[in-house]
Amino acid sequence: MKFQTTDSPKKLREKRPHFSSSSATSKREVKEMAAPTKNTVAEGEKLQKILARAGQGSRREIEGMISANRVSVDGKIAALGDRVKLYPGIKIRIDGHLVNLAAAQKELCRVLMYYKPEGELCTRHDPEGRATVFDRLPRLTGSRWIAVGRLDINTSGLLLFTTDGELANCLMHPSREVEREYSVRVFGQVDDAMLNRLKKGVQLEDGPANFKAIKATGGSGMNQWFDVVLSEGRNREVRRLWESQGIQVSRLIRIRYGNIQLMKSLPRGGWEEMPLEQVNYLRELVGLAPETESRLDITKTKRRPKTAKIRKAVKRYSEQSKRYKK
Repeated sequence: MKFQTTDSPKKLREKRPHFSSSSATSKREVKEMAAPTKNTVAEGEKLQKILARAGQGSRREIEGMISANRVSVDGKIAALGDRVKLYPGIKIRIDGHLVNLAAAQKELCRVLMYYKPEGELCTRHDPEGRATVFDRLPRLTGSRWIAVGRLDINTSGLLLFTTDGELANCLMHPSREVEREYSVRVFGQVDDAMLNRLKKGVQLEDGPANFKAIKATGGSGMNQWFDVVLSEGRNREVRRLWESQGIQVSRLIRIRYGNIQLMKSLPRGGWEEMPLEQVNYLRELVGLAPETESRLDITKTKRRPKTAKIRKAVKRYSEQSKRYKK
């Protein structure tokens, strides 16, 4: 039996849901369209960042997995660029295997101070088996250490590592102009005119460059020492600036990054995790929100590590590495 309606066509159009122009839209479809999906909330994090934090590989590796349709969120194949807001019960799978997201629920921003020795490479893996700056660092589960900038193989001194990729990128970006200070030993005839040129600016192959400050700290002849300050981190910039004046650099040590000074008690090859106060100094320096938690127990009085103990651990590691490479 057919029922007739007395409503006019205009009234029928007004009764339709405002988000659909099709009269064939079912109640289930209307409900799904009206309800926001949990895994596509705009304010969520990028999927590759969450999975990297959960220990599933680097962001670049995970981007490859996503592009290959190997990752799903709540049963739906993910696409590159998807953002996800974690909530209880969310199911993210790689190749059908459920990912343990416990490590990704809360990411603490951690920062290490490391005293890089000469001879170590700023890379994760070296095909020739040479030592890298990552070899001595403490092992992590669910995240990884990211180097804040680089020091070349013949440069030693302060190198920062963090678990927060955003912090690392911001600190390295030239627009932030974070100061780096180096202690440099040079060989050659240095005069005031030369120092003025280096402070005013000289032309290098990749553009103009200069030292923000230069301070003579002693020595003469082949043993002249200067402290110099830069506000960027171009490749071999300190050496190239001196070489532009015909001066040879025989020793280069980074002693400061921002206001973080290289600890005098820290031996070459040693590291120390930085307290919350210093972590937040770095975050605020580049406009990031402060961290509220730390892996260090801030309720206890901070004890300086025993230098002899650190030196012994570094020496033991070096001896083991030599035996392994033989």
